[in-house]
Amino acid sequence: MSKDKTNNSQSSRLSFRDLQHQIEDFRQKRDDLNKKTKDFINALQDVEIDINNTLKIAKEKYRKKRDYWNNKVKKLKEKKIEYKNLLDNFIGEKNKIQKSTDEGKASKNFISIKHIERKIDNLERKIETENLNIAEENAIIDNIRKLAEMKQEYLAEQINSDLFKLERKIEIVKINLSKIYEQLNKWSNKSQENHAKMQDLFQRVNALKEKKKRMEEELIENKKAADHYHEQFLKLMNQRRKISKGKRPYYASKKPVKKYTPRSKKNELLEKLKQDKLEKALEKQKAGKKLNLYEARLILEKSKG
Repeated sequence: MSKDKTNNSQSSRLSFRDLQHQIEDFRQKRDDLNKKTKDFINALQDVEIDINNTLKIAKEKYRKKRDYWNNKVKKLKEKKIEYKNLLDNFIGEKNKIQKSTDEGKASKNFISIKHIERKIDNLERKIETENLNIAEENAIIDNIRKLAEMKQEYLAEQINSDLFKLERKIEIVKINLSKIYEQLNKWSNKSQENHAKMQDLFQRVNALKEKKKRMEEELIENKKAADHYHEQFLKLMNQRRKISKGKRPYYASKKPVKKYTPRSKKNELLEKLKQDKLEKALEKQKAGKKLNLYEARLILEKSKG
């Protein structure tokens, strides 16, 4: 009989030691997972900050610059249309004047400047290539001088003509249009460069959001595992408490009796406290401040709900 009691006592002590060992094991696993949860939360906050900063740069820097250059391009395109219409009008007027002038030239047997220049070139070539006497050479030189005078008279007449003025206007408009096209190309490139940089940042944000999503999924799984070990820990703690109570002798408690609070009222107070904590945690998250583990878990539970 004494031997059976000894064996039972040893078995009880062994069982208690095993229980204590399991309690420590679950506590350690729970604490390790809670630490990992905290690390996940800190990493998630860093990713969230990175997302916000990247979006800020994309919108406030590159989008603004792109829109600035787009606006300049838009105004310059309007200017280009204005100049093109002006050029078309000038060319139309020039064609009318030329048609009228050509009719006048036909009736007056008009000699153009180019025709005069060709005649002068032929006469100069004749002096250079042919064997002429002094009289013949002087006659050709006189003829060249007369043709040059005709050319100058015609040029003076042309300068004062409406056609010449129109041609000058057309030339100026063409120069301005050329500058506009050059500037349009330059400003469009600047707009495209900023747009490309903005798109690169948006793609980075999308990648960060995907990373955040994966981390949140891992965080949830990690939290589930931590909660599982915590539940096991609590069960073993209750079991140990029962064993400990069974081993202690009974004696009347000298501690003052605690005032009883109805369970529904107590739950209501706890829920209100939890909501207050959640609101403060959300305010901290919005302000970009670091959250502690409890605050982060409150937010996570809310998002899951």
